[in-house]
Amino acid sequence: MTPEPALKREPDPPHPAPSFSQDTIRRSPARETRESVIASDITIEGKIDGAGHVRLAGRFKGDVNIQGDLTIDAGAKLTGSVRANSVVIGGEVEGNIDSAARVELLESGVLNGDLKAGLLTVAAGSRMRGRAEFGWNDEHPVKSSLTLGTSQAS
Repeated sequence: MTPEPALKREPDPPHPAPSFSQDTIRRSPARETRESVIASDITIEGKIDGAGHVRLAGRFKGDVNIQGDLTIDAGAKLTGSVRANSVVIGGEVEGNIDSAARVELLESGVLNGDLKAGLLTVAAGSRMRGRAEFGWNDEHPVKSSLTLGTSQAS
């Protein structure tokens, strides 16, 4: 009696099979957070609505409602209301920011409007005109902080 080999070889398929590793097959594609950019030489009027991160380097006139982060670069201007998870202002916003988890006014940032956020960070040199509410939810006050930059005497 002849012992059977430990491994049996399967016949070669007639056509080459696609080369996927087991890791590729088992993993579902990870949902990547993508960033949409409005370049510095672009001016857009309309509405931004959706999920993901948005970086504004140009000018945008209209409302922004995203499930993600909004960054307004220095030199950029947004005219309209904003609803986003996190807002970083290095340029100018003329309108209200509502229900943001976090808002950061950079040194070059200007906000002309009301603000409602969980956390507010304000750098020295930034400017704001309007009402600011932070650290509150609908039922009870939540742990919050306000970070103010310090100016240096000349």
